[in-house]
Amino acid sequence: MFDSLDDQMKVHEQKESTPTERYLRWAAVAIISVLLFYGLYQGVRMLE
Repeated sequence: MFDSLDDQMKVHEQKESTPTERYLRWAAVAIISVLLFYGLYQGVRMLE
């Protein structure tokens, strides 16, 4: 009768985007994360 929130989110995401869009979104998140951590690392190195 009731779907879990996780199931509802998966169904909603499948309706909203294609697999290519999801892969591009995850790739963008990964690149931004790497750049963010690299920036933090460089900032700490500059303080030393």
